[in-house]
Amino acid sequence: MEKQVINTNNAPAPIGPYNQAILAGNTLYISGQIPLNAATNELVMDNIQAQTHQVMKNLRYILTEAGMNFGHVVKTSIFITDMNDFAQINAVYGEYFTSDFPARETVQVAALPKAVNVEISMIAVK
Repeated sequence: MEKQVINTNNAPAPIGPYNQAILAGNTLYISGQIPLNAATNELVMDNIQAQTHQVMKNLRYILTEAGMNFGHVVKTSIFITDMNDFAQINAVYGEYFTSDFPARETVQVAALPKAVNVEISMIAVK
């Protein structure tokens, strides 16, 4: 199986020993993205909607680098620190997926990197 590292300067650089994404065959595995703006290297922490938009933008940049888009996504994992934010996160998420929705789980966690409130990872297939 061929394995290719996918990285783009448009999304945040990894903060540990991992890559933004790995393309294995026709399947793209995208590491969890947080609301970090790669252009400014600052966290977007205004509100949960702004945080979710930044996460989705980061994911789009990585998908684009791999020659894909949200239509290729088959699975997402959403990690949030407060389940009370679910409806707002879901509303923003729904702006990026309009049909043929991927499989998904949403899990509340005690904490996320850099004390953010949302992190999303994806799997996409060409």
